[in-house]
Amino acid sequence: MVADITLFISFLILLIGAAKAYSGFFTKVVVGDKNVLTRLLSPVENSLYRLCGINPQLEMNWKKYALALMLFNGAGIVLVLAVLLSQHLLPLNPQGFPALPFELAFNTAISFVTNTNWQNYSGESTMSYFSQMFVLSVQNFLSASTGIAVAVAFMRGIISKESESIGNFWADMVRVTLYVLLPLSLVYALFLISQGVIQNFAPYISAVSLEGVNQSIPMGPVASQEAIKLLGTNGGGFFNANSAHPFENPTPLSNFAEAFSILFLPVSLLFVYGKMSQKSGEGRSILIAMVVLFVLMLGSHYVSEKFGNPEISGIVGESAMEGKEVRFGIASTSLFAVTTTAASCGAVNGMHDSLTPLAGMVTMVQMMLGEIVIGGVGAGFYGMMAYVILSVFIAGLMIGRTPEYMGKKIEAKEMTYTVIAVLLPGLCILLFTGLSLLIPDATSSISNPGPHGLSQILYAFSSASGNNGSAFAGLSGNTLYYNYALAFCMFVGRFGVIIPMLAIAGSLARKKVVPFGKGTLNTQSTLFITLLVATILLTGALTFFPSLALGPVIEHLMMLERVSF
Repeated sequence: MVADITLFISFLILLIGAAKAYSGFFTKVVVGDKNVLTRLLSPVENSLYRLCGINPQLEMNWKKYALALMLFNGAGIVLVLAVLLSQHLLPLNPQGFPALPFELAFNTAISFVTNTNWQNYSGESTMSYFSQMFVLSVQNFLSASTGIAVAVAFMRGIISKESESIGNFWADMVRVTLYVLLPLSLVYALFLISQGVIQNFAPYISAVSLEGVNQSIPMGPVASQEAIKLLGTNGGGFFNANSAHPFENPTPLSNFAEAFSILFLPVSLLFVYGKMSQKSGEGRSILIAMVVLFVLMLGSHYVSEKFGNPEISGIVGESAMEGKEVRFGIASTSLFAVTTTAASCGAVNGMHDSLTPLAGMVTMVQMMLGEIVIGGVGAGFYGMMAYVILSVFIAGLMIGRTPEYMGKKIEAKEMTYTVIAVLLPGLCILLFTGLSLLIPDATSSISNPGPHGLSQILYAFSSASGNNGSAFAGLSGNTLYYNYALAFCMFVGRFGVIIPMLAIAGSLARKKVVPFGKGTLNTQSTLFITLLVATILLTGALTFFPSLALGPVIEHLMMLERVSF
């Protein structure tokens, strides 16, 4: 157990230290300053602007920024859909995979464009190399860039003074993709290859197993997709087993690096926020709140997995390894599970359907909160900022004055958009979970009756609405109903949050900065951090506790009851 705790502490120390070190370069990229890659990549950047007819100096208000974002992502959906429906006609398909059915292709297109990467298919038996590389991997880059762009635009809205502009969407996308995601992914892919992750275009290999059974061993360009899958908090695996597959995650070192890379850019963005606002304490206070929640979730998950199954703990001394990757053990599985659901990633190195009831609930709760416990790349920051505004508003009500954040008054317009951003994903989760329980075709997809079956459905819509993409894999999601219902939740969970947050950014950018006074809440204080954590937990409890009580909580109590008898 000491070794496990050492692993967790080392992970957080390395993560925060590396993110802080990288944030200086990251900040130069998003503000458009010269950096160490400028001489090498600026010709490419300028060529892209000319080719696409982009004026990177043209400033946008929030409506133009949101329109450009929606048009770009809408075009991405159409492109992915077109390729998946014509996959059988396209090159790099050595296994001769057919085109996807429309409803599955539609679900997949929405999934990858929204940074969710929910997969109602098995990658190695469904997707050609062309589909994996030229649309799915590309959307891994572009959806991550979209999230970062929105986060940076929101930062500009906070620090601007009486301005209509929150930046240029096209310039933000190009710079983030070219200077941040591509170089990091290249280096990371080479590291993964050194660990044993495959990268080739070979046809699948036929082999005979030790039992004398013919086996098809899948090949493919895995490392290039694996790198951005994790760095961009995408999560969609080349193989159905995701990061439990040895071709995606071969060694304990690669496992640690994969969990680390999921949170690297989201944490870096908090330091970028401190540098852009010239108030490092603002980013630090938000990071502390996130880390407190992360440690709370990780501790609860680990204890539940380590000692949480009394049906067998008296026999083996700890919970069983069923559903865990035997190469990594319970601690690394818990770390990966909490990391991937804290971020909107969805990559897994174990079977979440096999988690103990309370450990499964931890992963669900993180997604239900909007995945702001550090959170996805970009999405974690602007999602957390909705709770920051909500906390400032509550504090203002307590002392009877207009709430302020960073010298900007928080008024009715900002609160309206904040409530939409906070509650809309939760509405999708609860509405579609309840609806699914009334539809026979939906309940027939459940593999386990009783409260665990409810948990499977609740997890699926939490994952979709939170743009996570992981699953309690016992639910058969490749049906007409789930393909369309989950696609709707993924779309609303992504853009139903982005657009209100951009509206808040635009509103804040136009405001005057009022001087700090005696009645102003210090948002860098321990008091504010405590209020922020309490607001997040209370909002989540009030919204989701009844549904959690009917699923994982009852399942846990039933397990205890079986032991008592």
